[in-house]
Amino acid sequence: MPTNKDFKRLVRGRMQKTGESYTTARAHLLHRPHQSKPAQPAQPAAYATLAGMSDAAVKAKTGCTWERWVRALDRVEAHTWPHREIARHIAAKYKTPSWWAQMVTVGYERIRGLRAIGQRRGELFRASKSKTVAVPVRRLYRAFSNPATRARWLPGVDLTIRRAIPAKSARVTWNDGTSLEAYFVAKGQTKSQLVVQHGQLPTREAAAQMKRYWGERLDVLVALLTDSGERRA
Repeated sequence: MPTNKDFKRLVRGRMQKTGESYTTARAHLLHRPHQSKPAQPAQPAAYATLAGMSDAAVKAKTGCTWERWVRALDRVEAHTWPHREIARHIAAKYKTPSWWAQMVTVGYERIRGLRAIGQRRGELFRASKSKTVAVPVRRLYRAFSNPATRARWLPGVDLTIRRAIPAKSARVTWNDGTSLEAYFVAKGQTKSQLVVQHGQLPTREAAAQMKRYWGERLDVLVALLTDSGERRA
């Protein structure tokens, strides 16, 4: 049995390797003896409900149903890996676009009981919302990245964009210190989709409240970009 000092050294070593927080790395190491085999999930018929996405939707975008994804990921014991490593494996081995690699990872973690719907691994919650709008993806991205335009549909929000790939994605620190990921998806020449994932929320209630907030704000954004008087937003 390692001493407390030895255990902390193991935790910090895992943090350096995986990028996990101290709490997440510690929890993983504490429970590792019980994870030699994954907990048995529900029957395959329940996978879509647990994942929060239909078989038809995930197969249309990735070529596989949830049953096939679970079988493939269990084969490499992905339930023992951190989230980031699972997503990288899916993207690299199965040539899955990064956003869908994330979605498959989240669905698999839900099926395997590693997180609930709306919850991040490590016991924090996340609120997700998306909206499709009839404008090119670069215009949609400008409405998010340009501070003056953003203030028209996100008033009173002092956010910091930490990292961005123009017209693709942005990683943001919200004004309360929580984290936001925004994905911009082209749906053709004149249509695009914004997907927001607001994380590090402390409770399920906070996640539900933020989900409502984003639903309202994205409706305002759509109105701003599609109203004839705001064509230059």
